[in-house]
Amino acid sequence: MGFDTELTELAQRVVVENRAAGRRITTAESCTGGLVSAALTEIAGASDVMDRAFVVYSNEAKIEMLGVSEDILATLGAVSEATAWAMAEGALARSDADVSVAISGVAGPSGGSDKKPVGTVVFARALKDSGKEPVVADTHHFGDLGRSEIRRQAALVALRLLLP
Repeated sequence: MGFDTELTELAQRVVVENRAAGRRITTAESCTGGLVSAALTEIAGASDVMDRAFVVYSNEAKIEMLGVSEDILATLGAVSEATAWAMAEGALARSDADVSVAISGVAGPSGGSDKKPVGTVVFARALKDSGKEPVVADTHHFGDLGRSEIRRQAALVALRLLLP
C-alpha cells in the first residue's frame, strides 16, 4: 500500500524513539479506522514497540472493547475529549502497552453539526503509571479538508502524541 513520506517518517520516529525509551504502544482509533496502526506497522521493527490496536468505529465497539461509558457517549457524544480520554484509558487497561493514543472525529463529508463541524477531531494520550502525568486530551479543528486529508492530518497528530 505505502504511505506518504510525512506519515512514514513520523511513524519511523515513533518506532525508533519508543524502542529507545523501552515503551510499548497501543492505539484506539475511530475516524482514522486503523490508519495510525497501519502507518506504524509499515515500519520494519514495529513489533518491538507495537502491542495492539483497537479500531472502534461504532459506539457499541467503544463500549464493548474499551469500556467507554454509555453515559459519556449519550451525554457528550463520540466526538468529545471525555470519550477520547476514556478510549485512551480503556486501550491502556486492555493491553500490555505503556502509552496509548485515541482518536475520534468527524471526517465527513456528512455528520458534522454546528458544535462539531466536519474536521473536528479529538485526541487523547494516556501513560501507564502516570501518577504525575495526567491524560492529555485535545480537540483539533482541521476544517473541511476532505475525508482523506482529515484522516491523514488526524493520524499525524496521533503519531506526534506517541513520541516520548
